[in-house]
Amino acid sequence: MNKIDKGLFIAFAGLTIFGLVMMSSVSIASSYDITGKNDHYFIRHLIYILIGVPVFLLSFKFPYEKLRRISPFLFLVSVLLLFLVLVIGQDFGTAAKSWFKIGPFSFQPVEVAKIGIIVFLSALFTNGKTKAETFQGFLTFAIILGIPAILIMMQPDFGSLFVLTLAAGGIYFVSGANPKHFFGGLGVAALIATIAILTNPYIHKRFAVFMDPNLDPLGAGFQVKQALIAIGSGGFWGRGFQNSIQKFDYLPEVQSDTIFAAISEEMGFLRILMLIGAYLYIAHRGLFIAKNAPDNFTQILATGLTLWIVGQAFINIAVNLSLFPNTGITLPLMSYGGSSLWSTFTAMGILLHISSNIKIKHHKRFSI
Repeated sequence: MNKIDKGLFIAFAGLTIFGLVMMSSVSIASSYDITGKNDHYFIRHLIYILIGVPVFLLSFKFPYEKLRRISPFLFLVSVLLLFLVLVIGQDFGTAAKSWFKIGPFSFQPVEVAKIGIIVFLSALFTNGKTKAETFQGFLTFAIILGIPAILIMMQPDFGSLFVLTLAAGGIYFVSGANPKHFFGGLGVAALIATIAILTNPYIHKRFAVFMDPNLDPLGAGFQVKQALIAIGSGGFWGRGFQNSIQKFDYLPEVQSDTIFAAISEEMGFLRILMLIGAYLYIAHRGLFIAKNAPDNFTQILATGLTLWIVGQAFINIAVNLSLFPNTGITLPLMSYGGSSLWSTFTAMGILLHISSNIKIKHHKRFSI
């Protein structure tokens, strides 16, 4: 039997179960608005988790050497899906054309792309041919990240783009990037981001409202202000389970983007620290696994997966706290959304698979 990192598995399972419990409370108003019943999002979220279990087991059992071999195929599929969503995708009334609709379900191809790009970059820098420290390695990295980045920007989905760039940049850095190339690339990326902010009305408004939510308190600034009210209303101990007020028509997308604010209102500051601590613990265990992984590919891959999951969590939290511009991304393992949940389950399956092959014996591990 494979032995995996016990602490990481408990944090993963605990957040998933806690997310389901909180979904039963925070989503009742939005569920009632859609179906006339309080449990619409809860039932669907439960179904997504049940589907996610075999997804997790498959990714856990999948040999990472085979994953490395098929990484070019995963990258090509990712780019193709990102292109197709621009042509035949749905926006569901949002500013981003980011979803495929299949019958009663929908999914975001960017969630597939996160896995495909992270796996491909990890394989690329461990193939013995692409050297991260060379200028050729930098150009290769820039092209591999740049192609999907342009497609994601065209949706536009800048939250996912930021998360993907964070994970990809981490992969490039730990692969041995030349500091001049790395920070030069950061400078170019910052310049491109500045131009996008100044020239794109949608992005410009998001940043302007981030600086001053009162510029549009009933429009773009409404979510920011209501999230802060919810978090502040929770105080130290919270209003109590199911006692949130802001979830009733005040928090937009309370089941996904602003679920952290609704949980904060019910659970309070002291308990929400435990939630933040769980993500920090995932970061700790993920980077521990990366440091002790059996080969370069799994070391880099574990780093990228950890940066993606934890980075996305803290960007979502920062948005709810008005510390980051509104980006519309989910809180991993907590927010409603099948494609986001399944991609995170896949990442955790791969990460725990890697943990079953590390050589360290002193940390508690158990069979699955």
